[in-house]
Amino acid sequence: HSSLLGTRPAKMSEPKRFAMVCAANMNRSMEAHKVLLEGGLSVTSYGAGSRVKLPSAHRDNPNVFEFGQTTYEQIYETLLAEDPALYEKNGLKQMLERNMKIKPAPQRWQDSQITCDVVVCFEERVFDTVVADVKSRGGSDETLLVINLDVLDSLDSAAIAAPQALRLCEMIEKSEDWECECDDIFELFQKQEGRKPLYSVCFYDAE
Repeated sequence: HSSLLGTRPAKMSEPKRFAMVCAANMNRSMEAHKVLLEGGLSVTSYGAGSRVKLPSAHRDNPNVFEFGQTTYEQIYETLLAEDPALYEKNGLKQMLERNMKIKPAPQRWQDSQITCDVVVCFEERVFDTVVADVKSRGGSDETLLVINLDVLDSLDSAAIAAPQALRLCEMIEKSEDWECECDDIFELFQKQEGRKPLYSVCFYDAE
């Protein structure tokens, strides 16, 4: 007969910290950021591109904003001053309104300290960039799981992918030892969602 205060408490794994990464920290990573926040997970988000590039009223001349110098509010004001009807129609206005509720500004992965255990990328080029960046930082003390789910950069695709990212992160969150279980987790995810994540286990030294 074991009491409620049994001899050995059930092993609880530490809550994991997740980061969502796309190119510009505008659409795919921010929709996933919102959905993971609503799901109660610890989450941040980043872009891994060189700058934030957005469509403009001039097809051959995108709007370009610098990471670290521009807030979502400034981008919002710039676009609405240019062509409010266009940005209402293409969804950028609503996207920026969502982003402003989550955090002040787009953040660039390469300019930030690593403060997560698991990264979910939404494009293979972004995944390659993140893995190369972590390797370039050097070290071997900490483990980082970097995953890629290939997602088109559209509002509809981001809305479908974000709940999938949440379900994947919840599976990793519940795992006692993801380093041993990650192949099983990804196999189960593929059966349930019909998409196979690409992943890499990286090492770095905490700053």
